Amino acid sequence: MNIHIKNGRVIDPANRTDKVQDVFIAGEAIAALGSAPAGFVAERTIDAAGLVVVPGLIDLAARLREPGFEYRATLESEMHAAMAGGVTSLACPPDTEPVLDEPGLVEMLCFRAKNLNCAHVYPVGALTVGLKGERITEMAELVEAGCVAFSQANNPLKDTQVLLRAMQYAATFGFRVWLQPIDPYLGKGGVAHDGEVASRMGLTGIPVETETVALATHLQLARTTGAKLHVTRVSSAAGLAMIERARAEGLDVTCDVAIHHLHLCDIDIGYFDPLCHLVPPLRSQRDREALRAGLASGAINAVCSDHTPVDDDSKLAPFGEAEAGATGLELLLPLTLKWAEEMKVPLIDAIGRITSDAASIMGIKRGGHLSPGARADVCIFDPRTERLLSRDSLRSQGKNTPFLGLPVTGQVRHTIVEGRVMYEANAR
Repeated sequence: MNIHIKNGRVIDPANRTDKVQDVFIAGEAIAALGSAPAGFVAERTIDAAGLVVVPGLIDLAARLREPGFEYRATLESEMHAAMAGGVTSLACPPDTEPVLDEPGLVEMLCFRAKNLNCAHVYPVGALTVGLKGERITEMAELVEAGCVAFSQANNPLKDTQVLLRAMQYAATFGFRVWLQPIDPYLGKGGVAHDGEVASRMGLTGIPVETETVALATHLQLARTTGAKLHVTRVSSAAGLAMIERARAEGLDVTCDVAIHHLHLCDIDIGYFDPLCHLVPPLRSQRDREALRAGLASGAINAVCSDHTPVDDDSKLAPFGEAEAGATGLELLLPLTLKWAEEMKVPLIDAIGRITSDAASIMGIKRGGHLSPGARADVCIFDPRTERLLSRDSLRSQGKNTPFLGLPVTGQVRHTIVEGRVMYEANAR
């Protein structure tokens, strides 16, 4: 279908474009910006006056809960949530059941996702078989099946020799290694940041060293092996400082932060609110401010939703027993806009953190920008309309977010995937 998007404020961070102009889509690709290409006849026109037109959002961490955890969410429900959030591409962590450690499982996930004709799903393969940290997976076969990187998800790898071999293997073929720095012992049994709040509430603490000790190992092995390291969900000022020092020494390392950690800290646990039980834990106000500033300066390369839908029963347990995680696919855009407004970050830079910068980390070449010939993945949103976040307003099967009842801005009006309008506001 030929689509003409007119009168919108087009923001394309990859090309440093920020101006009111028209966008023309022909079939599955962007045909032109500004003036219509020769012979172009629109089959549909979308008036985006007063709205912002950006590349489809790219999420570096979204658990779709299939296979294995359909009682928490289904692939279909989370794909609809992605469309409502303007997310057209997402990376799926390997901690499914069974784990994404075999080509057949990866191919099945890609096949099911493609048949839904919604967001592009990029599986992240397991670094070790079963995420047990004992044997490395057949990474080359997993890449052929569709994996874009390899990870242990939230499962720390205890055997550093296995990690060394895995990173050597990945470096040999240029595969990306995404690691969340979690020491398996320092935070064992912990449920909250090790600080004044946890002490006062009687919660077992997770010290910052849980992150920094593991991160030191990851950075050193990246130096030794030359592996492409991406640090996922950095949560502390100390961890971010280590990454910046490593970069200054010449190490090619990227990192991301979960959107919740830009707005919340350990104080927000309040009266044992299980919706604030996250991995990594919400840390101190000082850590939160360092993360906010780091994302603004570019020290943190991208922000992700860390979308983890959890069923109600698992969140009704006491704080320490409640399952960790928060839903976030539909909040990635509004919470990024909120951060940008509070930090006075230009909109083009904020959008870049969830489009072109994320695309670069994932290795997506035809997505994350609006260049002619690029995949026609587009998000059109209203930057001003405010709404109260409620359970009914979330399309995700998981309603577990600490932002329920709070006002958010950034209402997605249209989501276009490969030239097809997959979501329109108020359309059910």
